[in-house]
Amino acid sequence: MAVVISAVLCIVLGLALAVGGWKVIALGGTWYFAILAVGFLLTGGLLLARRRAALWVYSLVMLGALGWALYEVGFDWWQLAPRGSIIAPFGLWLLMPWVAQRLGWQHFGARAWGGSAIPLMFAVALWGAAAVQAIVTDSHDFKGMLPPPLAQAPGAEDSVPDGEWHAYGRTQHGTRYSPLDQLNPGNVARLEKVWQFNTGDQRRPGDPEETTYEVTPLKIDETLYLCTPHNLVIALDAETGQERWRFDPQVPQSINRQHQTCRGLSYHLDEAAPDGQKCRQRLFMPTADARLIALDADTGEVCEGFGDEGAVNLWANMPHQKEGFYYSTSPPVVARGRVIIGGAVNDNVSVNAPSGVIRAYDAVSGELLWNWDPGNPDQTEPIAEDETYSESTPNNWSISSADEALGLVYVPLGNQVPDQWGGNRSENTERFSSSIVALDIDTGQLRWVFQTVHHDLWDMDVPAQPSLVDIDTEGGLVPALVAPTKQGDIYVLDRRTGEPVLPVREVPAPQGAAEGDEAAPTQPVSALTYEPPELEDKDLWGATFIDQMMCHIAFNGLRYEGRYTPPSTQGTLVHPGNFGVFNWGGVAVDPVRQMVFSTPAYLPFTSTLIPRENDEATYVSDSEPHLNENFGAPFAVELQPFVSPIGLPCIAPPWGYVAGADLRTGRTHWMRKNGTVRDRAPVPLPFKMGVPSLGGPMLTAGGVAFLSGTLDYYLRAYDVTTGKELAKWRLPAGGQATPMTYLSRTGRQMVVVVAGGHGSLGTKTGDAIIAYALPR
Repeated sequence: MAVVISAVLCIVLGLALAVGGWKVIALGGTWYFAILAVGFLLTGGLLLARRRAALWVYSLVMLGALGWALYEVGFDWWQLAPRGSIIAPFGLWLLMPWVAQRLGWQHFGARAWGGSAIPLMFAVALWGAAAVQAIVTDSHDFKGMLPPPLAQAPGAEDSVPDGEWHAYGRTQHGTRYSPLDQLNPGNVARLEKVWQFNTGDQRRPGDPEETTYEVTPLKIDETLYLCTPHNLVIALDAETGQERWRFDPQVPQSINRQHQTCRGLSYHLDEAAPDGQKCRQRLFMPTADARLIALDADTGEVCEGFGDEGAVNLWANMPHQKEGFYYSTSPPVVARGRVIIGGAVNDNVSVNAPSGVIRAYDAVSGELLWNWDPGNPDQTEPIAEDETYSESTPNNWSISSADEALGLVYVPLGNQVPDQWGGNRSENTERFSSSIVALDIDTGQLRWVFQTVHHDLWDMDVPAQPSLVDIDTEGGLVPALVAPTKQGDIYVLDRRTGEPVLPVREVPAPQGAAEGDEAAPTQPVSALTYEPPELEDKDLWGATFIDQMMCHIAFNGLRYEGRYTPPSTQGTLVHPGNFGVFNWGGVAVDPVRQMVFSTPAYLPFTSTLIPRENDEATYVSDSEPHLNENFGAPFAVELQPFVSPIGLPCIAPPWGYVAGADLRTGRTHWMRKNGTVRDRAPVPLPFKMGVPSLGGPMLTAGGVAFLSGTLDYYLRAYDVTTGKELAKWRLPAGGQATPMTYLSRTGRQMVVVVAGGHGSLGTKTGDAIIAYALPR
């Protein structure tokens, strides 16, 4: 019976491989699966005939498969394992006495069994040896050491007290670097949880799918300040985590919003006001219903003198007003007494979208001081009450930075909707889409613009806050800007002029955009880049060779000519996908060591254009707000992760890393796979395969970096010099936020992380704010 069952299994696998293998060949892919099918079918037929030759044939199958695997991927365990996940165990099964000794006429002839099985024993042994070698071979980590700081290294720009955290990136320079050095590689593993606070704000029925905890708290004096996805503002005692006050802006629920989150608050000290005056210290919170609210930092009461009874209406002068289609999820910049804010629009619903205008308000009165409209960039005086801003312009949904000494605010911009078709874009849109713009803080006038993607057809918004750091170059100290991007380039620019500090070259890009559109002939590539290599058949993955074959069918059926392959009705593979190599979490920059700590991630997507016949039909979304329908455009777009039929990524791991690079040279000194599949696998096994991270890193002067954004639920600490993981602490939910650190009133360096989960990633939801410190 065992022989018959083995034969049937062989034949079934062979038939599946034959059908799938033929499809792969027809699409121009590898012949491997078809050849493997022949081996399985022949083995199955010989097993049914009870011929010992089945063992010989299957040994050839195993040896051929191993040779091909080693040729394609070498001793890469996570690539080798799926290629042998059925082949090797089945070979071992055929060696069992209840199979091998039932073949031929001499059913119980040990010598005959041994002779016919020797080649198969050899093949099984080779697979085993290859597996052992692959397990001990590190195929992906690039281990090295960052150089030590210069003898006279530039210091951090820091008007913020060392023990505090006054802005999303600690200061408006957005470096996410703390000068505290209590924690170091020698003691950080001793960190223990000091307190945990639960906000009580959990995901609610009817919330958008992307309801997320992404907040980085502020620490001012002896208080922590944070916001929650539904825009509650909470003040905590920084030593104990006890609640001091909370404010609920009563934001109405709406399924129309694409995002339900709050990344943080902004802080302003009115130095002209006397001590003790209400709202001398104030917090600014943008809400999901498009208000900008000012609160007294001491009491949580509304600052009535700001705007209209404490709030500014961000819908003012907006075209195409529809509830839920414009809001700000990111904290504004506060610089020179101005609150500077942009906003997000829903992606790809309609060509008629609100404006991407950037506005500056007086931090005390809420008066509109200037507005920079990407569709009308030269007119920055406040708009008249009866006028509207330009519609559907590139918007600023992420976090901006400011250099008050230079008088410039640096704004990362996204794309004009629709993201994947650009046949209707204006001259100004082509100039500002997916760019960084430097605006005069006082007037809003444009000082320079640097575009990171030309004619963006892939939703490659500049997603993260630019980090400002002074870099020591051969020509002297250069005030620089470090900008991570979704496509994997980290641009290092002179923040006075926008000119590259590290070289940027234009490279030819694939052509052939959809009807009515065109593709840019070249795209800019930075000398400091984490661009993924162009995918090949050998890079495709699966838990077994069956779902790997399905990924081959999908891959060869898509249009793919490398990064920047235009979207198509055929379906285009976009790698990296719009999740990005980097996203809103950005990078952390050490201004003393002149290095950048980053978290590259690699997840391809597919982009398929669907011709629209009219604006009444829906093609990809039956529910509000009809994301990706692109009403008014020639095409809707279907966006999907590039995964196998069982939901695993179609590209091999690692999918996520941590990396350390020298900003003076652009050289990456180390790059290590990061994170496990413990919280993504059907069985919670902590395989360190390297998983994506969403949520930024944080650096300290003690030479330790922290990160909590991986898809497994941990806060991790790393040695900045080598990238080595030093310790990790289990979180109760997904940690898709950026950690921060401060000094408590008893002198302990605290590390705080938010564990609330992320709707789009499917990580566990929660509402925990957790503080860690060394034991007393």
